[in-house]
Amino acid sequence: MIHELRIYHTASGKLPELLNRFETITLKVWERIGIRQAGFWTVTIGENNHDLIYLVEWETMADREEKWNAFQTDPEWQTKRAETEKNGPLVTSITNSILQPTAFSSVK
Repeated sequence: MIHELRIYHTASGKLPELLNRFETITLKVWERIGIRQAGFWTVTIGENNHDLIYLVEWETMADREEKWNAFQTDPEWQTKRAETEKNGPLVTSITNSILQPTAFSSVK
């Protein structure tokens, strides 16, 4: 199992809109494509409370490439993303990392 850590840095005041898009649109598209989330978080105490942090689970890097590409090119996703960004982008930048568990990790 591979985990991908993604951090979305949102424009000021746009985090509620991004959360709504994930809850009402993105996760439904992911479910159809077969993308599995391992959790979502916002920052209560920390450097930036405008961030959305989440983990995605992949079987292999090939699984990630196939499903993420299918998501990015999905016509429903592209249309609905454009609708939610008609007043400007919700995300200013994205940080992502593919994580490798340590030998002593409880999550493998």
